[in-house]
This record gives sequence, C-alpha cells and structure tokens, in this order.
Amino acid sequence: MNHYSDKELLEQFSNGNADYAFNLIVRKYQQKIYTHVRRLVADHDDADDLTQTTFIKAWKALGNFRADAQLYTWLYRIATNECYTFLKNKRKRYFIPIHDVEAELADKLEHEPSLKANELELKLQKAILSLPEKQRVVFNLRYYDEMKYEDMSEVLGTSVGALKASYHHAAQKIEKFLQSF
Repeated sequence: MNHYSDKELLEQFSNGNADYAFNLIVRKYQQKIYTHVRRLVADHDDADDLTQTTFIKAWKALGNFRADAQLYTWLYRIATNECYTFLKNKRKRYFIPIHDVEAELADKLEHEPSLKANELELKLQKAILSLPEKQRVVFNLRYYDEMKYEDMSEVLGTSVGALKASYHHAAQKIEKFLQSF
C-alpha cells in the first residue's frame, strides 16, 4: 500500500479504479490521520469517529481534488477542520468555555492506559492541551508528525512565518508548564 505514490493513487482513482485506489489511500493514511486527530481530541472513540468522517468527506470530494496540493496535506486539512468543528460544537452543546473542554480532555488523558506508565509523556500531553487550539495543532504537526512548515501552511492556511512563531511560543509555554512540576 505504501509503495504507491499519491500521484499513482490519484491516477488509479481517476482511471476507473476509484474504490480500490481509495482503499489504498485510507490504508496509507489512516493511522497518521487517526494519531493527529487523537492528539487534538484525546478520546479514542471521538478520534475514531472523526477519522472516519475525514475519509468520508475525502471520498466525496476526491473527484474534485486539485493536484496543486499534496494529498496528505489535504487529508490533514480535512481532519484538522473536523476537529475544530467537533471541539467548537462540544463547547456550544454543553455551554462550556474552552478551558473546561481542555480540562475534560486532560482528565481523559489521566485514564489513558498507554500513558499511565509514562509519567513524562502524560505531563507533556497535559502541557500540549494547555495551549491555545491553533498552537496545539502547530506543535503537534511539527513535533510529532515532523511536518515541514510549508506543508503546515497548506494544511492550516497560515503563513510559514506565523507558523514558526506559533511553534516557538508553544514550545516556550510547554517548557514553562513542564518546569512547574
């Protein structure tokens, strides 16, 4: 599945092998998208649902995909927008401020089995959740996904300079948060 380039997958999609090509796209990017979404919403079930929604939206729009963007940045953009919408709706639905949503996400981290044994990773995740939403996304994309600023610019629709500044501020806030323990 990973031996196909995005260009080859898109060509197969366009040449009548849409189901097969899309299945390969999902298999190629599903774990990366899930991990990205999970870092933003913390909860496994929510991340699963949002990952599925991301690929459903991609399926519906792939016929109109312009190759002027990279496929993976396009998928990340869909996933990120879905997370923003999800978190915004969650705040509206329960009439809770953003810091309470983040506290709820941090609480979910406390009960995450994979983090219980790793206290430092748990502290890092809590520090990341304390960041403003945009800085959190920028930090995750750069730190965990090792995404280039140019690619992040495509995903987030923000200038490279602004992204670098956002990452720098996020890293400083995380460092300060971790030093407070």
